[in-house]
Amino acid sequence: MTDTLISLISIYVGIIGANLTGFIFKRFSFGTIGNTIAGVFGSIFLIKLFGRFGFDAISIMRSGKVNSILFSINAIVSFIGGGLAVILLKSLKNKMNK
Repeated sequence: MTDTLISLISIYVGIIGANLTGFIFKRFSFGTIGNTIAGVFGSIFLIKLFGRFGFDAISIMRSGKVNSILFSINAIVSFIGGGLAVILLKSLKNKMNK
């Protein structure tokens, strides 16, 4: 695997997290397209924010092989980032509409 592929998988996991959050919590949903966009940006933002702790794509591939523990942490953070993005954006939208 390359660094780019790990980043793309991370973004895809964030999209899954955002769409699953929108599916489970209907009041936070923006629809499939809106949740997907929120998932992309949420996963990228959270990985960039917390990836400095050592589970970014470059750190995962540093030894030339995939470090599965760091990759798992990366996927979990991306999933959470996608879900949080949907919730935070919907809350922001509701506050701006008041």
